[in-house]
Amino acid sequence: MQKLKTCRSAAKRFRTTASGKIKRSKAYVSHILTKKTTKRKRHLRKSTYVSKVDSPRMKKLIPYK
Repeated sequence: MQKLKTCRSAAKRFRTTASGKIKRSKAYVSHILTKKTTKRKRHLRKSTYVSKVDSPRMKKLIPYK
């Protein structure tokens, strides 16, 4: 059987944890920051996990990560 190809764009955005969950960074923090509150921007800095519904699809995109 052939090796699976890793989706490189997904590999740069997502990391797999030891327990098998997939970590991601939050959106809406790259530009137009002046209208966002300091509290909102501070919470956007932290990473979060991909939802359970989407994680099987993400695991197909990054099979070896």
